[in-house]
Amino acid sequence: MYSRKLLFTLCMTVCLSATGQNLPTDGPLTIRPLLQQLGERLLKGKTGSVVAINPVNGEILCLATNTSHGSDVRQAIGKPMAPGSTFKTAQALTLLSEGVITEDTKVDCHEGITDGNIKVGCHKHRSPLALKEALAQSCNTWFLMTFASMINDDFMYESRDEAITTWRSYMQSMGLGGPMHIDIDGEQGGLLAGADYLNRRYKDGWDGKTIWWAGMGQGDVTCTPLQLCNLAVTIANRGWYFVPHIHKKTTNKRYLTRRQTKVKAEAYGPVVEGMRLAVEHGTATAMKASYPICGKTGTIENPGEDHSAFIGFAPINNPKIAICVYVEHGGFGADLAVPMAGLVIENYLKGKLSDASEARAKKIAAKTIK
Repeated sequence: MYSRKLLFTLCMTVCLSATGQNLPTDGPLTIRPLLQQLGERLLKGKTGSVVAINPVNGEILCLATNTSHGSDVRQAIGKPMAPGSTFKTAQALTLLSEGVITEDTKVDCHEGITDGNIKVGCHKHRSPLALKEALAQSCNTWFLMTFASMINDDFMYESRDEAITTWRSYMQSMGLGGPMHIDIDGEQGGLLAGADYLNRRYKDGWDGKTIWWAGMGQGDVTCTPLQLCNLAVTIANRGWYFVPHIHKKTTNKRYLTRRQTKVKAEAYGPVVEGMRLAVEHGTATAMKASYPICGKTGTIENPGEDHSAFIGFAPINNPKIAICVYVEHGGFGADLAVPMAGLVIENYLKGKLSDASEARAKKIAAKTIK
C-alpha cells in the first residue's frame, strides 16, 4: 500500500484540472509511483510530458509533466500540438487500409522534395524506400507524396471533400482529433483538417499538395501527447483500445468498453515492423534494449528549436506499455524523447534502471532547455 502522503502527492501532480480543482481521491489510482517519479525527474528543467498507458486495459501508468511554472497536467491532455513524424504511423495505417499504397510502394527521395518555390527537406538516406524503411528512416517525401496521392485520387473518391472526409474518419477512429473523455478535467481535442475547415481556409480551392504538410504531421493537424500515446496503444493492440483512465477500480462503462479502429487488420503488420526497424537501425537507435521495442520518432518544426517527440510500445508481442514523450524545443526526436522513453520502458519492464541507465537518467535530468 502507498502512504497517504505519497497518494496525496501523486494526486496533486496528475489530477490538477483546468479549473485548478483536484479530482476525487476515493479509490486507488492507476499511476505507478516509480514511473511518475522518473518521468518528473527526466523532465526537470524542460517543458513537456511523459505519458504511459497499459495497452491491455487503458490504465494510465505515468502522466508526468513540467512547465516553466511547474507540473501541469494540461501539458499532456490539454495542449494540442503538431505531432510531427509520429503521425506517419497513422498515415501509413490509413493509406494501407484504403489501398492507396501497399507495403512495397516505393518513393524516390533525394534529401527532400521541391514543388515550385516550396522545398521540404529530408535527411540523407538511400532511395527509393518502401513503406517499412520509410517509417524506419522517417522519410518526409514518402509520406507527403502518398498522402497527396490519396487526396488527389479522383478514381477512388468522387471529390477531394470525400477523400479528406474518409482520411479524417480513420484518424478519429484511432482516438485523434477530439477529446477521448478521460476521467481528468481539462482535456482538449486538437485539429484534423476536414472538408468544411479546408473549404473555409482555402477559399480559392485546395488539393493534396495544398495540405501535404499533414502527411508528415505538420500544418493542419494537432494532437495532445495523451492522444499520441493512445495511438501507440492502438498499434500495440493491432486495432483496439480502451479509453485511458486513472481510476483503477472504475465501474464506468466508458472505460471498460473495448473500441475498435477503422484500420484493416492486415495493415498493422507492416507498420509494426517499420516501427521495429526504426529502433533497430533507423531514427530511434538511441533506444537500445534486450527486449524488442517498436517506436517512431518525431521532430516538430516550429519557431526556435524543434520539439522532440517519440511514441512506441514494448515488447513487440503481448505489449505491456505504450508511451509518448514530447519535449518542447528538445531538438530531434532522437535527442531527448527517445532516450527518455527508453528509460521509462526499462523501469517498467525491469522494475529498475541498470547502472548505465541510471547514469543516462542523471545526465538527461541535468539538461535544462530554456
